[in-house]
Amino acid sequence: MKFVKSVHVANAAAATLSGVVAPKDLNVDSQSSIRNVAATIAHGTMAYYSGNTTDPNSRNFGSVKQPYYWWVAGALWGAMLDYYYYTTDASYNPSLLQALLAPTNLGANKDFMPEAHADEEGNDDLSVWTSVVMSAAERNFPQPNPNLPSWLQMSSNVFNQLVGRWDTAHCNGGLFWQIYASNPNGLKYKNSIANGGLFQLAARLASATGNQTYLQWAEKTWDWNMEIGFIDSQTYRVYDGAGIDSGCKDVNKKSFSYTQGYFLYGAAVMSNYTGQEKWAQRTEQLLDEAAAYFFTGKDKNIMWEPACEPQGICNYDMITFKGFLSRFMWQTAQVMPKLRPKIEALLVPTAKAAAATCTGGPDGHQCGIKWYAGGYDDGATLGAQMCALQTISGLLSRDSQAPLKAQDIKWVKDSNFKPIDTYANEAISSSSLGSSSSSKRDVSPPTVQTQAPAPPPAQQNDKVQNKSEASILAGSDLALMTVILSTVLAVRGWV
Repeated sequence: MKFVKSVHVANAAAATLSGVVAPKDLNVDSQSSIRNVAATIAHGTMAYYSGNTTDPNSRNFGSVKQPYYWWVAGALWGAMLDYYYYTTDASYNPSLLQALLAPTNLGANKDFMPEAHADEEGNDDLSVWTSVVMSAAERNFPQPNPNLPSWLQMSSNVFNQLVGRWDTAHCNGGLFWQIYASNPNGLKYKNSIANGGLFQLAARLASATGNQTYLQWAEKTWDWNMEIGFIDSQTYRVYDGAGIDSGCKDVNKKSFSYTQGYFLYGAAVMSNYTGQEKWAQRTEQLLDEAAAYFFTGKDKNIMWEPACEPQGICNYDMITFKGFLSRFMWQTAQVMPKLRPKIEALLVPTAKAAAATCTGGPDGHQCGIKWYAGGYDDGATLGAQMCALQTISGLLSRDSQAPLKAQDIKWVKDSNFKPIDTYANEAISSSSLGSSSSSKRDVSPPTVQTQAPAPPPAQQNDKVQNKSEASILAGSDLALMTVILSTVLAVRGWV
């Protein structure tokens, strides 16, 4: 199936429609303006994708082209799922479903461990892809293939993979960056994104199922990250990681926005689920540090990536990071509404600044990287486009339904989405959502002295179909722990 925008034709004529608002003219107080601008940026984002025009058995099916790695495709689908959730524009949902359910992405064991991408996959990549399917579960996004697991079961499958690789032989716990011996350097480095991904996934599974084993793992993973120093106990800034050669004592204190975002939203979910004040405090401390470190400009309210943007050394991975922080800040506002004023004070100006950079490229709608620059900076990339999309579409989160929990999560199989006109003036809310209405990665541990890459160029029975997913997955903690123990034993070679 070739990619075609289903609501308005995907060609230059779309830009001349009378209802189209140029991104730079975004009105953050108008739902129709936000939806309109988001639609234009989403179209530009998907222009980078051609994976559904390839052989379904190809590793490129559902993925993105070089120079981007496979994990960036997971980031793309997370952005597009959020776009649908906030705007209800289902134009790209067929491509989204194709990608998430493709064997070359999902893998033989339905855990996003595909052999096709074994040469580049790490534990951090799993965090990105699983975040998408976890969001799909929390939003009752349709999964129409009865021969594959539900979104929630897929997420649980990934959780079992990750905890099966929890390593106590070095640094008293934690996940390594990498998975396979073919990426040996990453098996000497434990990082915050792999462990933050596990923390957030465990928290969300606990909320989605009520299973206490997930809750225990969320607590355990958080505690380990604090004890090892990946989360600064004073500032709550999240650092990159540490090598096992030092017993993880020599922490690399580089900080990136996406990692701060993973811990932020994980803590917010824990606060919402447990009602414990400690988690509310932790969430706010993480948010306050994000505000202090990842926002710049005269009023310190425009997001940036301080590890690379000032020096102009952001590589293709780093350019995607701000989108994750935006995504998880908006989702934090949904599960902890008391923090919304703080979050909007940061993300509304950021959305304006991001939109102001979207004047580049042949169509005049490609977005820049440095949002604080006041205009387009010749930095048109897929990453920049995704970041702007997630920041701007999230402006609609106030009127969108919060992620579902426990008994409200169901396996929806009807994927007949209702089309909308994204350039209409009427407001649309997420209450109307529903099916009816390569070369190997460089895995050297990052150091201050390392030269960064050059900047980028300018199965379930029908009888229980309506039964909640939570009641199916929650089961007994003993059963889950049996699966985890078996996985650990297999990894260690003891069985």
